[in-house]
Amino acid sequence: MRIPIDEEFRQIAREILAENKDVDEWADIESDDMFQQGRYAGGGDADEGEFCFSYYGPDGEFWFQMTLAQLEEVAAGATPDIPGHPAV
Repeated sequence: MRIPIDEEFRQIAREILAENKDVDEWADIESDDMFQQGRYAGGGDADEGEFCFSYYGPDGEFWFQMTLAQLEEVAAGATPDIPGHPAV
């Protein structure tokens, strides 16, 4: 499934980037629900070295991950959607 990137998620991306932390700093404070906005919930994951999110859409819950670099693209408006897979 392709998960649409809307303004709700762009706001999450901007919040993450505004913290001005690198991957190691995020690993120190990892939380799977630090960022919640509308249909999205997630946070940094030390094991993955990325941000892991749930998307709650009309077809159920889907999971996706993003790096800091990908979040920069999202915040800039360059990413219309991303791949996700059903939550298990």
